[in-house]
Amino acid sequence: MMPTPTTLRLPAPAKLNRLLHITGRRADGYHELQTLFQFLYLSDSVSLTLRHDGRINLASALAGVAADDNLALRAARLLKRQAPAGCGATLAIDKHLPMGGGLGGGSSNAATVLVGLNTLWQLNLSLDTLATLGLSLGADVPVFVHGHSAWAEGIGEKLTAVTLETPWFVILHPGVSVFTPAVFSDPQLTRHTPPISMARALQGGASTWQNDCEAVVKTHYPPVTKALDFLGRFAPSRLTGTGACVFAAFDNAKDAERVAQAASQYGTAWVAKGCNVSPLHDALGG
Repeated sequence: MMPTPTTLRLPAPAKLNRLLHITGRRADGYHELQTLFQFLYLSDSVSLTLRHDGRINLASALAGVAADDNLALRAARLLKRQAPAGCGATLAIDKHLPMGGGLGGGSSNAATVLVGLNTLWQLNLSLDTLATLGLSLGADVPVFVHGHSAWAEGIGEKLTAVTLETPWFVILHPGVSVFTPAVFSDPQLTRHTPPISMARALQGGASTWQNDCEAVVKTHYPPVTKALDFLGRFAPSRLTGTGACVFAAFDNAKDAERVAQAASQYGTAWVAKGCNVSPLHDALGG
């Protein structure tokens, strides 16, 4: 049996919402969604170092994020309630994903902490248990915990694993940060898209997919419109989540790199391949 390491360095991957439908609004204010999550080989990096004094430390603060608002730190504190008294950890986050970009960076950081500390502390909690804990931190955390492309409903927590095509994506961040609550509270937001079945969504394919938040975000953030229009010259482009990042799919890395290089005047661009199994789970051997 391999000894448990004292430090884990793990990816916290980005996600794309390949489609995002808003089908209603609940009495508690949350919106009912239908979405397709897909992971990318593009990630933050999270280091977890074992401590035996029961303390949870953050090695360095994230710019503009108070410690109590840091989802990774909150995830560690939440999981510690399930751990023996001496379990502690020092967390370090190497950020590459833009905050407010719609790539799920904060939720992914939190999920990586939950999954990683479950290993480091030898808790042996199931992914279902970790996902339930993560849901209290954010609706996107469970999909990162489970680590597979998924059709999601409810507020995004009712997950069914799916297998999607894995093209090369150009992801373009137009240099603005979108405030998600403002998008969901906007009176012009479409809230009554008719629900469709997962089978129908998958059979329709990417050419039929849409993001119901896109119109509102374009109205308030002109750089997002410009980014979408630029990518749209080369391939169908779409917003991910509530933005601000936009993306387009390409058949090969060469074409994607060519478009990304031309995108500099519209923001920061990355090229990343889509995947169905999260790089986090690959790193931990499944």
